[in-house]
Amino acid sequence: MRYHDITVDDMLNGDGLRTVLWLSGCDHRCRGCQNPQTWDPDDGLLFDDAAREELFSYLARDYISGLTLSGGDPLYPGNRKGVGELVRQVRRQFPEKTIWLYTGSLFEDIIDLPFLPLLDVVVDGPFVREQADPQLHWKGSANQRVIDVHATLSQGRIVIWKQNAPTFPMITDRSACCCN
Repeated sequence: MRYHDITVDDMLNGDGLRTVLWLSGCDHRCRGCQNPQTWDPDDGLLFDDAAREELFSYLARDYISGLTLSGGDPLYPGNRKGVGELVRQVRRQFPEKTIWLYTGSLFEDIIDLPFLPLLDVVVDGPFVREQADPQLHWKGSANQRVIDVHATLSQGRIVIWKQNAPTFPMITDRSACCCN
């Protein structure tokens, strides 16, 4: 498995501050893709023990919400075994962190992946330039879905992930507010 970059403190590729592993290899080759440099599975760096240690050092930071796998396509055939091993290791070492995965494949086509239940969110579907919208949250085009994996698997139907809205007590006594 090869990769192009590891980024940290990312707010654009999943909920919270995340560490993102940008993998090499993609058969979808979507027109208008923001990362065409990641399509070649032989390009980039080998994801070796040093890269894994770097990734895990970022994930160990308390403020990091989790790992996002992107690319390229983490589910490119040459990546699947390595991604499966990585997801299992991250889940064991950081059970409190969430794991998001972006793929050009449809969820219905990856339902049999053995490590799918270890993921929290899958953003599926190819990027469609004609449906692109910069206002969309965590996806590039309207056809893509941000899927809650656990709810989808338990309910047997696609369940769209909803960001947990923060719950703060309502301030009813304005005199208690610090900004008066």
